[in-house]
Amino acid sequence: MGNAYYFFSDVHLGLESEDKEKLKETKLIEFLNEIQSDAREIFIVGDLFDCWIEYKQTVPKGFYRLFTKISEISESGIKINYIAGNHDFWKGDYFRKEFGIDICHTHIEREIEGKKFFIHHGDGFAYNDKGYRILKKILRNKFTQKLYSLIHPDIGISLAKGTSSTSRKHTGEKDYSLFDGMRESGFKKISEGFDYVIMGHRHKPQAVPFENGFYINLGDWINHFSYGVFKNGRFELKTFYDFKNQKISVK
Repeated sequence: MGNAYYFFSDVHLGLESEDKEKLKETKLIEFLNEIQSDAREIFIVGDLFDCWIEYKQTVPKGFYRLFTKISEISESGIKINYIAGNHDFWKGDYFRKEFGIDICHTHIEREIEGKKFFIHHGDGFAYNDKGYRILKKILRNKFTQKLYSLIHPDIGISLAKGTSSTSRKHTGEKDYSLFDGMRESGFKKISEGFDYVIMGHRHKPQAVPFENGFYINLGDWINHFSYGVFKNGRFELKTFYDFKNQKISVK
């Protein structure tokens, strides 16, 4: 086990063409292979899948190679943390039972090497996220989830994918200006005493200094293949794979 802490978000597996999704999964597994010997903890900061909804006896199919790798890492003693994002409609106990990963539905506050971290997917922090904040309360409501669980999984998962597509379209059409609310929320947390505020959701890698801390946006694994690493008191935002200069076939 190493001494580095890794962070990534917004892979959105299942979003695009079969070729693109295979590429994303392959590169993510390569990334996990590369960091395994160096990692002490891994933080998945939301939206690993474009749509994840699980029933008592049913989960979305696919992603066997990735799940195998996650299981291997977890069994090696490396702690994996998962913070739910806006495309994680709800997760039951599948991740906990299969991989020993508990799902955090809010945020994580941690002290690492003497530095205070505030880690949140970022959904609900943007100024124009008011409608989403209402929707989030409905989707995360236990009574709503109980009613939804009565729908046949084939129908329920298909409906969730449609909602996911609508959510993504809504987010994509937003005007994320320089002052989008997420960064300002991060600055507020830094003023409260945090050294690093780490978010995803916006899909744009950023490392912005403020006072004595940094606001970090992790970017995504759709276009940027970016991630963060904290080691020996230093945080770096890196790119694992230069997708923009690569070509893949699209069916």
